[in-house]
Amino acid sequence: MTRFPDHLTGSGPSNPFPGIKVLERRIGREIPHRLGSNEGLDMPHRALRQRFGDAMVEHVYCYGDSEALGIRQRLASLYGLPLETTLVDAGADSLIALALRTVAPYGSTVVSASGTYPTFGYFAQGQGCRLVERPYREAPGVLAPDLEALLASAHEHRARLVYVANPDNPSGHLHADEEIRQLRARLPEDCWLLLDEAYHDFRDDADSSFSREALPGVIRLRTLSKAHGLAGLRVGYAIAEPETLAMMMKVRIHYAVSTLTQAAAETVLDHHEEVEAHIAAVKLRRQRLASHFHELGAEVLPSATNFIALRLASAELAGRLNQELLEAGRLIARPAHPDLGHVLRITAVEDALVPGRFDILERALASGA
Repeated sequence: MTRFPDHLTGSGPSNPFPGIKVLERRIGREIPHRLGSNEGLDMPHRALRQRFGDAMVEHVYCYGDSEALGIRQRLASLYGLPLETTLVDAGADSLIALALRTVAPYGSTVVSASGTYPTFGYFAQGQGCRLVERPYREAPGVLAPDLEALLASAHEHRARLVYVANPDNPSGHLHADEEIRQLRARLPEDCWLLLDEAYHDFRDDADSSFSREALPGVIRLRTLSKAHGLAGLRVGYAIAEPETLAMMMKVRIHYAVSTLTQAAAETVLDHHEEVEAHIAAVKLRRQRLASHFHELGAEVLPSATNFIALRLASAELAGRLNQELLEAGRLIARPAHPDLGHVLRITAVEDALVPGRFDILERALASGA
């Protein structure tokens, strides 16, 4: 079975500062007098009040709820997630680092696709892990992490963890639920699967029963940065078995999610109809963008995200067009990894649909470059 590093399997370490919200829940009543926490409770915040108003300032005095219970309760209600299988942290990036810290100690081997979301490799190498990358599977209409190759590498190198983004960033490819389930079943018993589902909300089957499961040996990551529009506030959540989350809590920064961020996230989750409308609008824009570039002769890859990916003839062409667009003040994304240098990624925002916005790219496609 999957295992944790030896130093985490005992009684400690324990969070030395659970915070007032957790303490109130433990004793079952409110604590009205904060006389022992060294927060700036008497700070007048005149400048902040003048700029942002009294309501915002009330959220800045105190450390946030270390368990983010309000957010987790709303996630449980909206998405049918058991409360005990969720953990909130400062965005999916922070959760990637937290997962590595929990299950992949220094010197262990981790496996990912070569060119997938690069923050994983960045964090893994920064932690002293050995990173093994396998090329994407490429075919007409397909650019996807090669699950068979990842599986083979996990066995060959006795990997401690395999990372898969699903839907994938930057290709947009979506592996079916059964493919992911089979991958987990065929991985070495003591190897973890880190399943990055940052774009989950844009799947057409986002409410499937599989999406609510806390799977043995799997840590699932999701975010409120995309569909919920809170990228600047940094809030994401993990879905895993309670024992796994308990281990993650041992090494987590306990006040990583601020009081203000939690209040904003709760507000957005309380108005889910706006999120649903946004997701529907993104899907329509994504289709319009895909159709536009397809008509121009570009190869547009299938996408289950909030962006489209174009596969160009060469990395040289993609690099030149990306630079020309940047110099014209139009920032798109081109993967830094050389294996995917021939891909350009365009987010399905309204600004991308303005006529002439991609005239540089359109002229190149028209000329057959």
